[in-house]
Amino acid sequence: MCKIIVINGPNLNLLGEREQTQYGSRDYKYLEEICYKRAKDLNIVIDLKQSNVEGDIVNFIQAARKTHDGIIINAAGYSHTSVAIRDALSIFKKPIIEIHISNIYKREDFRHKSLISAVVTGLICGLGINGYILAINSMHEILKDEN
Repeated sequence: MCKIIVINGPNLNLLGEREQTQYGSRDYKYLEEICYKRAKDLNIVIDLKQSNVEGDIVNFIQAARKTHDGIIINAAGYSHTSVAIRDALSIFKKPIIEIHISNIYKREDFRHKSLISAVVTGLICGLGINGYILAINSMHEILKDEN
């Protein structure tokens, strides 16, 4: 059975409260529910983590090296700034999908560059929280093809 971790970065705990034009009206609890449901449908074990702290995210990634088959990560604002998260992801050596709820290329110029994109397997952005379902489906296919 595949085991994946979904890591969410800063401010994602405030989904539904912040910038609904960018992130929608659904809250973080709803995001967790749809992810757990889709994983169950695919017979995948899934862990969801969220932190506003860069070091916590690095720790999640490092710990996942020994316990998980793949990572889905929305590093949020850290996508554009964190060499530490990029370096931790590059050490993972298993499939990684980067996700963004909004289309980072339709936003401020500083959001157009993701430091982590160069070390991930694939990228999904701009499809709202439904992008998480696509990421789970994609990770399932990637891991199935690897076995």
